[in-house]
Amino acid sequence: MKKIKQSSFLLLLCLGTALPSLAQQKSLHSEMLHTAQPDYPVAYTTPKVEEVTQLLNRVHKYLDAVTPTKVISNTTKKEITDFSKIDTSAVVERGTFSLTSYEWGVTYSGMLAASEATGDERFNEYTRKRMTFLAEKAPYFKEVLKQNPSSKGLRQVLMPHALDDCGAVCSAMIKATTGKVIKTDLRPLIDNYINYISTKEFRFADGTLARNRPQANTLWLDDLFMGVPALAQMGKLTGDNRYFDDAVKQVSQFSKRMFNHQKNVFMHGWVADMETHPEFHWGRANGWAILTMVELLDVLPENHAGRAEVLTLLKAHAKGLASYQTGSGFWHQLLDRPDSYLETSATAIYAYSFARAINKGWLDAKAYGPATLLAWNAVATKVNAEGQVEGVCVGTGMGFDPAFYYYRPVNVLAAHGYGPVLLAGAEMLKLMKSGKYTINDSALQYNK
Repeated sequence: MKKIKQSSFLLLLCLGTALPSLAQQKSLHSEMLHTAQPDYPVAYTTPKVEEVTQLLNRVHKYLDAVTPTKVISNTTKKEITDFSKIDTSAVVERGTFSLTSYEWGVTYSGMLAASEATGDERFNEYTRKRMTFLAEKAPYFKEVLKQNPSSKGLRQVLMPHALDDCGAVCSAMIKATTGKVIKTDLRPLIDNYINYISTKEFRFADGTLARNRPQANTLWLDDLFMGVPALAQMGKLTGDNRYFDDAVKQVSQFSKRMFNHQKNVFMHGWVADMETHPEFHWGRANGWAILTMVELLDVLPENHAGRAEVLTLLKAHAKGLASYQTGSGFWHQLLDRPDSYLETSATAIYAYSFARAINKGWLDAKAYGPATLLAWNAVATKVNAEGQVEGVCVGTGMGFDPAFYYYRPVNVLAAHGYGPVLLAGAEMLKLMKSGKYTINDSALQYNK
């Protein structure tokens, strides 16, 4: 705590003025204590539009430099420019991050959102350039795969084998298509992704998307995000209600097995043949869950029979998450384990999801706005001068003991932080345009 300034009291002494009475001294000290500045660990204020915009620009500049769009020979490592001949060793040049991973699906969506919020076409261009590259090179790599079945060239796109390969990129491609950001026909890639999600991914008998790792018949909370937003966006693209129905069913059936109604948060994993289900409330997985509900509500028709259920769950989840936010604005790696580390990607996802839900009228602006501002201010401290996002947990499987989660490394090369930061910054710009968040009686408040 900073020392309280006592300038008024000392001034009286210097001037030789009679000391104030005891009652006056108490009043003076009380006033000083009330106006003393707390030693907040992060900025306790409404973010400035220009600061958020500058942060988004830094992230864009960094990512644009480290994610090239080139085809190279895996043998010679030289760029391939003549696509009239099939080089069976052809691969997409790997930059710092993969152009086809689910993390980059989130990043593409984040770039689209940043462009909309700032009016800066460079963010759209980032996504447009890379999606055009993938679409244009897909036919070439199909031929590569025919001649060399072991090729890794765009294999994740052309032959997905897990939800991680499909949902997030598919969702972003549909957004780019419906938003008229891209003229290139992405529909062949979109249809291939959706076909995998709808017909090839392992499911329980009741249709719930599942996996057979690390145990047979396992639900991963992450898979809500890996499947549902793409299904929802496909419903919007095609007008076919079966995609909306499947998306709502997933949220409902996951929550019945995995949502803790006492804590109002989700467990990370659920295994069918376990009598007892160990509950580890992993931060980022809970982020994927609330982000899924926000993405679904964004496009789910108002008259859909399942909309009320999803909205009720969103509100319960937001209440639970808000109860675990720390005084620094961050959330812990394990939400209810305060001795686990503070993690950036989950905090960024919550900042976005809360802000989006407030802007859409799904969450109370007075109740959740201050926590959202605090979360963003925390996230902003983790974007360094180069535009890298610090404090992000690396890719994480599923565990059934605390040590597994406590000691996952953090790294700026963990791709999971970039999309959430872009999304959060973009939505914060919209939230701040209301101009209704100010410091009132020393506290962040929503003022009509």
